[in-house]
Amino acid sequence: MSAPGFAHEALVYRDEPTYVDAAASFAREGLLAGEAVFAILPPAGAKLLRESLVDLADPDVVVVDACEVGRNPARLIPAIRARVTEAGDRPVRGVVESTWPGRTEAERAEVVLHEALVNLAFEETTTLRLRCLFDGSALPEDLLTAVAHTHPVVTDGVRAVSTHFDHDYAHDRFDTDLPTPTDVTDVVHFCIDDLPELRDLVTVRAKQFGLPRDRALDLTLATNEIVTNSICHGGERGTLRLWTDTDTLICEITDSGHIPNPLVGRLAPLPAIQGGRGIWLANQLCDLVTIRSHTPQGTATRLHVRR
Repeated sequence: MSAPGFAHEALVYRDEPTYVDAAASFAREGLLAGEAVFAILPPAGAKLLRESLVDLADPDVVVVDACEVGRNPARLIPAIRARVTEAGDRPVRGVVESTWPGRTEAERAEVVLHEALVNLAFEETTTLRLRCLFDGSALPEDLLTAVAHTHPVVTDGVRAVSTHFDHDYAHDRFDTDLPTPTDVTDVVHFCIDDLPELRDLVTVRAKQFGLPRDRALDLTLATNEIVTNSICHGGERGTLRLWTDTDTLICEITDSGHIPNPLVGRLAPLPAIQGGRGIWLANQLCDLVTIRSHTPQGTATRLHVRR
């Protein structure tokens, strides 16, 4: 078996044959080398991959639905880490498509942050090779431009070392402001005594927006976790804002605290260690969680739940 070290490469495709070749040749090469192989792809891409490997007697590829696990991009690093842990000492390679046409602007921004964070999350993993696929015919130009900043190697017709790759790009993205919303419906400044009222407000607004009961409860629970974090670690007070964007209800919590680690909420909390559970739980409950933190402005966390 080969031991490729950690490699993070991007391949920009513009047609189905290139997609199939990019995914299948990469997976096939790993299988023949005895590596553990996984794929995190949208259903259509997963189908193409399976069909292209039918000639192998037993193509042992773990295939995960990217539209499910990657709906919130913050869940992708834990999904990749699970495959590495499961493989033990075996070299691992994965083919991943983290974005697709129809992603919202906020989701695409988090995909860029995710791809940058991969370089931090796995830089000490010596047995992992990732190939990330991007649709050059459908994705917006700003996202395709960011690919060169987040991947050391980019193939766009020709395989080349990216001269724009920046290992600290994740910190730069994390240390920025989120876009300003246009129609905020609720603004509440809170301290520890206001937590019950905040939960009630979110529940009421979720019901008015038409969220199913279980999704309304998910948003309320996630809000409770993030507000509690603000009270405990963000200066004991903060501000909650609510608004809607098409089919999504968004709850934002801001405070004066600072989070130095942009991987926050993407590493499963250890039972023996206190803290770290609130953002992790919010990532499991919400369709999208966006966090930006810098001094002196503080931290902003947005929880997105679709109707």
